Parts: sequence; C-alpha cells; structure tokens
Amino acid sequence: MADRFLEIANARVGGAVVKRAGLPTPPRLKRYEPGQPLVEAPVLLGAAPGGRMRPPVEDLLRGLDVDVRSRAMSGAEKPFAAIVFDASGIASTDELRELYDFFHPVARTLASNGRVLVLGTPPEDCADDVPRATAQRAIEGFTRSLGKEVKPGATVQLVYVREGAEAHAESTLRFFLSSKSAYVSGQVVRVGAPARGDAEGPDDSEHPLAGRVALVTGASRGIGAAIAATLARDGAHVIALDVPAQGAALSETANGVGGEALQLDVTAADAPAAIVDHVRERHGGVDVVVHNAGITRDKTVAGMDESQWDAVLAVNLTAPVRVSEALLAESALRPRGRIVGVSSIGGIAGNRGQTNYGASKAGVIGLVQSMAPRIAELPGTINAVAPAFIETGMTAAMPLLTREAGRRMNQTYQAGAPVDVAETIAWLAAPGTGGVNGEVVRVCGQSIIGA
Repeated sequence: MADRFLEIANARVGGAVVKRAGLPTPPRLKRYEPGQPLVEAPVLLGAAPGGRMRPPVEDLLRGLDVDVRSRAMSGAEKPFAAIVFDASGIASTDELRELYDFFHPVARTLASNGRVLVLGTPPEDCADDVPRATAQRAIEGFTRSLGKEVKPGATVQLVYVREGAEAHAESTLRFFLSSKSAYVSGQVVRVGAPARGDAEGPDDSEHPLAGRVALVTGASRGIGAAIAATLARDGAHVIALDVPAQGAALSETANGVGGEALQLDVTAADAPAAIVDHVRERHGGVDVVVHNAGITRDKTVAGMDESQWDAVLAVNLTAPVRVSEALLAESALRPRGRIVGVSSIGGIAGNRGQTNYGASKAGVIGLVQSMAPRIAELPGTINAVAPAFIETGMTAAMPLLTREAGRRMNQTYQAGAPVDVAETIAWLAAPGTGGVNGEVVRVCGQSIIGA
C-alpha cells in the first residue's frame, strides 16, 4: 500500500502545507541499485588519539576510489557522503570530549541520506580497565542520540571492532556506508575475528554469494520474496520454501529468481529431515538458511485460546530451532555457513495483544545467542534481524490509525520496505561477514521504541 502522506509531504504544494502544520516530512530514502558506487561524495575520516581503525578504514576507502578527507570542507563544496570517526582509542571519560570536538564543527556538513560510522572497542573486552570500559560503553549513548540529530534519511551506527579483527570489518563497513542500509540506524554491531577457516571474503563483491545455495522459508510473498530476490541478485541459488497452500505464489517467486520451490510445512514432524534430505540430494548441502516464515494470531493473553498460542510458537520459533538443530546434527550446513533468523522489534519491546508473537520473536534472539558459539566451530555464523514496521500485505490490512502510527514512530517517519530487511540479511549471509556472530540488528529506521 502506498504511503500517501510521504507522497504529499514530498510534493511542492503538499510539502508547504505539511511544513506550515508543523508535521515532520518523511525523507525519500535512497536505496541501493546494482552498479551504484559505495558513496558519491567525499568521506570525512577522523580519529581519537590511540585509535587503531583509521589506517585500515582509509586503506579500504582509497582502494574503492573514495575521496577521503581529514578536515571539514568549505561552504562551497558538496556535503560529506559519510563521516567516520575512530573512537577505539578513547580510554577514559575525559577523552570522550574527542567525540564532541570532532563532531561539533562537522555534524551539519553531512548530506541528506548520509552515513555516520563510529568505531570503538567492545566494552566487555576492557573489563580489566574500568575507565576505558566505561568510556567505550558511553559511546553507544552518543551514537543513538546523534542518530536523532542528523539530516533526514541519514543514519548513524556504532561498530565495535575487537582487537585483532581490524582486517575483518570490511563487509560490515561497506554495508553501513552504502545505501543498502537505508532503513538501519542507531545500531550497535560487534565484529570479531572470524573462526578459523571463515576469514575469506567473496571473489566478486557484486555477487558475493556466487556458488552458494540459500534456503529461505516463508518465501512466497512479502519480506520472504524480497529476501529470495536479493540473495539471488548477489549470486545465490535460492530454494524458496513455503506451505503447499502458497504453491502458486511460491512458484512465481522461485521462477522469478531462477531458483527452486520447496512446498513444505515447517511445523510438520518430518520437516527438518525433509529439508536435510532435499538440500543434500539436490546440492550436497546448504550455505545460507534464512528462517523467515512467521505468522501472527493476536489476542490479549486473557482472550487467547491455546491454538493461537501454539500455532505462533510452532511456526515462528520451534521450527527454526528444530531445522537449525537438524542441519547441524546432520552436517547439512556447509562450512562457512550462515543462519539468519527473522526476529522482530516486538520481541524486544513487546506489543499489546502479542504475548505469543513477542515470546516467539524474543526466542529467535535466544536461539541466535545460544547457538553462536556452537556454529562458530563449523565454522559459520548465526545472527538475527529485527524488523519494525515494514510495508507488506499484512500491514496494509491494519486499521488506518494503527498503520499510520507504525509508519511514523521512527526517525524516518515512514515504514520500511521488504528490501530493507533483505539487504540486511544479505550482508549477514555474505562470506566476508564471518566476524559477525550472535548479533541482532534492528531494521527499524531507528524506532522510538525498543533498545
């Protein structure tokens, strides 16, 4: 369903009316198109004393022919496409002043739809140094707040890079600097050294999943179909899975991406074994698994019957647990494999009438965090995305006021698109993202609710 307010607010006459009424104007988000350069204007790069990330970041950017600057430009020049600050060297609360001193004179020089990246050291890695751990944790509050001050459509992220993992942050930095992360802001991601054997990046940055097989559940429509299309764009052969009742739509998705359809109910007792048999017999295994299938059966806990509880938990949580366990137990997930679970902001902040859904989506986060050490031994990774309000057929059926509230309760004043979730999953599925494991990334336009 089209967002009429966004269209009106960005029209000449309508925009003037919206402005006079004191209403926020949703920006037109710039999303990725194949062949698009990483950035289209200079990038400002700075660092606090003692930082260790500036040299590898500068090497990365210059290797991509990015115009890297070390100081603010004159008023006649184009705004910065991105501002990157290495805060990994900040070791005390006094040194947090480095953040103010750097950003105060340049914050207004960021372009609309620009990017801010702050790079730090994980506070938990500084446990024996209380002043440093305290200061590094403080950076999170700075970046989340800065994300609410930058220009429309701009994003701000904090990437904690563990010592020794500096060379493994490229995939993450490229994602957050690019327009693929248009609806991701205010996030905190940790990058560590990949498990042994999982450090290789893709041979082709335009098609990082070339030669890989990806299984996407709930792939017949909406977010699932967008995930299938995005993974196929990146080179994967996609197995699109959904229930037999969605057979026609599923075939359309699979045919559209040059993949294959697998009609299967993931809650069936034999579903894990059937999936293992399918990927082994057809492909010798699977490289990427996206647990996207999900349903809602909304009622307050007092008014909910047991079938509504059971159905949501079975599809959204029990099936991902059973399938993941079977793939690992039967060695059907190949080395350097990737599992991505689709959680929800509802599993983080909760929603009235969604105790079943909230429990299931929080459980997906639990699955990711508990399985991460085990899958690292493969080697491989497991992570989750947590979307907020995304424009789909399901949200189009919501009452008008509920739908409008969901669209506006974030820093972009609009809903996300299915491709925003898909792009985030594609980043987590890429070979070069082996240093990101056990993480949860919200796709929410920096929603005003949740953590």
